[in-house]
Formats: sequence, structure tokens, C-alpha cells
Amino acid sequence: QSIVDTEDRKIFAEKIHAIGEKVAPSAAVTSVDEALAAAIQIGYPVMARSAFSLGGLGSGFANNEEELRALAHQALSHSDQLIIDKSLKGWKEVEYEVVRDAYDNCITVCNMENVDPLGIHTGESIVVAPSQTLSNREYYMLRNTAIKVIRHFGIVGECNIQYALNPNSEEFYIIEVNARLSRSFALASKATGYPLAYVAAKLALGIPLPIIKNSVTGVTTACFEPSLDYCVV
Repeated sequence: QSIVDTEDRKIFAEKIHAIGEKVAPSAAVTSVDEALAAAIQIGYPVMARSAFSLGGLGSGFANNEEELRALAHQALSHSDQLIIDKSLKGWKEVEYEVVRDAYDNCITVCNMENVDPLGIHTGESIVVAPSQTLSNREYYMLRNTAIKVIRHFGIVGECNIQYALNPNSEEFYIIEVNARLSRSFALASKATGYPLAYVAAKLALGIPLPIIKNSVTGVTTACFEPSLDYCVV
């Protein structure tokens, strides 16, 4: 259910709004005409992307009706649902890896920042861990939100949450939540020495975080939140 709630953009937006957080203004549509109408309401430029897709398949930016029409035709060939989002090009892209057990114990394992601003897909961008340009206040603001979100969705295991952060203020939007192991988890695991896949498997079996031993360090348990005194690119 958590996967459906996070992958269906309409349900996702409703659940995020229910806890007082924000997603970028968007609309879920199922046809080209609906996409054009949504773009007029949101205002150009917009980003269009297929729902239930991986790796940014069927996504792109449109500055006018002609570009959106071509993009919508392409995206709807990959999915029955198309998401039209407000363009946040130039904003910082920050993500957190979070784990939660069946007993509501929850920690953030790693936070990462894309060198490229929003507009370049995460999977094609250079990522730095930990984030280098966030203030302490911004770091904890996004960390607290990440924990609030994973608890609200009832996710047990590992999850990745991505943010768009305004570089000139503390305004932010939640871009998406991946209630599964994503490509980012591999970097997070290597950067922190925290075996996310191993821990996620144990959590799925109902084992609490304080009981799971870190198979990499052999000393700490999975409820120990890594703190980095180095930088990984």
C-alpha cells in the first residue's frame, strides 16, 4: 500500500498535504488535452512526467503548448497517467535515506545533495554526501520532515525522500518518496558504512532496529545514525 500511495501522484499529494507539507503544484492527467489545460492553470514552464516510471522515463520540461503536446504524447505511451508539475529549475535537489522499523523507531542514514540543480535527473547527476551547502537549520528542517513523512506513510524498511529547496530561502517542496531501495541507496551505503539492503531485509521480517547488528562495522547496531566527518562524491 505504501508503494501505491507514493507512486500514484494524486494520492501522494493528498497524503503529503494531510501532514501540512507541500509538493510542487501539479495535476494528474490521462490525456493530452487534460495536460494542456493543467499547464494553463499551473502556468508555463512546466515539467511533464509519466507516473509509475523509473529513471525519469517519459519526463521533460515544456515552455509552451507545442512542446508540451509532443512531450505528453511521448509520456502517455509509457503510462496511463501523466503528471504536470510546476517547473522548479534551478532549485537545489537534496535527498535523505531513512529507515523505520515496525516499532516506529526511525533514523536518517544519509543525506545527499546533487551538484546539479533541479532539471538534471538525479540518476544522471553528481551527488555529494553529506550535503555541502545546507545550513544546520535547513538540514534539521528537512530531516524532521523526512521522518514525519515515512511515519505517515507507514513505511517499514528503507525509503528515499527527495526535496526541491529554494537556494534563496528556506522554502521547499517534497519532490517524491521512493518506498523501496533506489539507486541512491548504493551511494548512501558506501558513503556511511551502513548496509541499507541488509537492514531493509531484516526490517521486513519485523526485527527492530536496536537488535540488528551492522554487518559492516560489526560493532554498532542499525539504530546508530551515521555521522560523517568526510565527504563522498
